Amino acid sequence: MKTVELRTPLDDKQISNLESGDKVFLSGEIYTARDAAHKRLVELIENGGELPFDLKGAVIYYVGPAPARPGQVMNSAGPTTSYRMDVFTPLLLEHGLKGTIGKGPRSIRVRESMVENRGVYFAAVGGAAAGIASSVRQAEVIAYDDLGPEAIRRLVVERMPLFVVNDTKGNDLFEQGVAEYRRED
Repeated sequence: MKTVELRTPLDDKQISNLESGDKVFLSGEIYTARDAAHKRLVELIENGGELPFDLKGAVIYYVGPAPARPGQVMNSAGPTTSYRMDVFTPLLLEHGLKGTIGKGPRSIRVRESMVENRGVYFAAVGGAAAGIASSVRQAEVIAYDDLGPEAIRRLVVERMPLFVVNDTKGNDLFEQGVAEYRRED
């Protein structure tokens, strides 16, 4: 396992050497989206509509941040459970999405799509929401303001701490952890 600095937009060269378990510090623009926003993005793609941001090389963070207090860019910004977006993720990966950030395991279908479309899944540590929010330098709603905390936001992050869970080769940190635990018995 290694520590890697990444900057968005991501490309195949940047992510091809990542391995599950690597620690990543991510900088650049990322986007927030949860269930309702994903549904709208997929409907736009299916209907030939224009997306509110370019998916090519993009990273989506599964978060509905708490409203910022005066003087803050963003308040608590902990990850939400990723499997809720699994039904939407393969289509987004097919259209250029390179990374997702959340917590918990992904479905086999999403993992296969990450291998096929060269994408990665990062885990943000649950319970570290305030620390994660401190890496956010700018935040603005860019779409679906009617969704409140689940609106799509463009975030500019600096050295957001993450771990690679699923890499482009099909490895899974959660499965590796279970296998390692079983070997210790």
